Amino acid sequence: MGKDKLFGLIDLDWRFELTKFKLIRVLFKSRWFPLLLILFNLFIFVVILLSAFLGGYSAGNYNFGIMLVWILWWVLLMLVLVPVFSRTWCMMCPFPIFGDWFQRRRLFGVTQGKLAGLNLKWPKFLKNMWIMNIGFLITTFFSGFFTVRPLATFILLGGIILLAFVLGLIFEKRSFCLYVCPVSGFQGLYSQFAASEIRRKDPEICRKHTLKTCYLGNEKGYGCPWLLLPFSFEKNTYCGMCLECFKTCPHDNMGFFLRPPGVDILQDTKREPRRIDEAYKAFIMLGIALMFYSVFQGPWGVLKDMVRATTMKGYLTYISAHALFSLVILPGIFLLFSWLSRIFSGNKDVPLKKIFVSFSYTLIPLGLGVWIGFSFGIILPNGSYILHIISDPFAWGWNVLGTANFPWTPVFTGLLGYLQGATLIVFYLFSLALGFRISKQIYPEKSQAQRGWIPILVFLTLITLIFLWLFIG
Repeated sequence: MGKDKLFGLIDLDWRFELTKFKLIRVLFKSRWFPLLLILFNLFIFVVILLSAFLGGYSAGNYNFGIMLVWILWWVLLMLVLVPVFSRTWCMMCPFPIFGDWFQRRRLFGVTQGKLAGLNLKWPKFLKNMWIMNIGFLITTFFSGFFTVRPLATFILLGGIILLAFVLGLIFEKRSFCLYVCPVSGFQGLYSQFAASEIRRKDPEICRKHTLKTCYLGNEKGYGCPWLLLPFSFEKNTYCGMCLECFKTCPHDNMGFFLRPPGVDILQDTKREPRRIDEAYKAFIMLGIALMFYSVFQGPWGVLKDMVRATTMKGYLTYISAHALFSLVILPGIFLLFSWLSRIFSGNKDVPLKKIFVSFSYTLIPLGLGVWIGFSFGIILPNGSYILHIISDPFAWGWNVLGTANFPWTPVFTGLLGYLQGATLIVFYLFSLALGFRISKQIYPEKSQAQRGWIPILVFLTLITLIFLWLFIG
């Protein structure tokens, strides 16, 4: 990337290693970390599942499970964990713990030799995001139930945990996390914009270390559970940040770095190319965000009735429109603008598919900005409910922390639209700054890149204006 700078200010080559501090490095190399975080989150999710089951069909805003999952956890993911710390939720996620426990035959320590279970390889034609894409889209069809009916949340989370365990019995390592988990897909996509990364420090050290214990494992840790090559990967997309590579590297050559946001978006190599399944994840996430805002934060009561299945006809209409928009209409419109890009560039030798897929990565910053704005619209009006439910998680009349009677208190709702709009504009600018660099990667001549960029610029601006209208009015 040379001395290329975003906005003329941000050096894309800048890195700051957090693991140069001894305390952090010792922590990352310990087998207790992130195990203790996983066990803590497992405890929290047990309480979530119990409260969701006991809550049955009660009001969602007074249920521990719904408030913790759909308010606190989701907001933390979108506001902090993914944009700043990449896939750190995967590091501490309790969903695969039972599959890992079965495979390794222990929670703490290292099992040498072959892992338990069938250890089948995941089918090659499914080594992509398509199952996660469709699975996540389908779960959003039932969002009107998950967010208001505790039992629906219990069924969803319980089903994910059970599926993770069953697939752990059959397939090798973290195949569930890589190819099935509905939460994994959007984390992988948006982590390309994250302001942190795990990477090797000195490629020459890795080249000379022929044993490749970061991939194969040794007595101090397991070979990469995510089936990556820690000594060579360049994108966050499929790194679950499990920290096994820190434990198994005998040369302390793995590092956790802060970096400029969006660096991975500019990566397009033979080993880690831009892919159409990732492109569709970007469209699906943007389409879901538009639908969700319209339904849950917009003023249209008829949409709320449709998503909550007041009538079966309305509900089926919502599902059909939702799927059609995310899978066909939005990608179709973008395909048209991609075709216009090729026409404007004057270079008809560049494949339309390459233009379509490559420019779709400009939707990563914009989409993340939209979801951050949407998350503000969740936490600011509803965050005070959390103070109530943490004192009385099972709605049994407890007052553990003395906050059970804390009243509903919306915060900064008068400024909400402007906060959402300002956030969106910042991420829109990142989409433009990174997008023009993508255009220069697609087209061999600068003049072609400039002309070919114009239709994509128009598309991104139109999408931004639509969301600004929704946010601010």
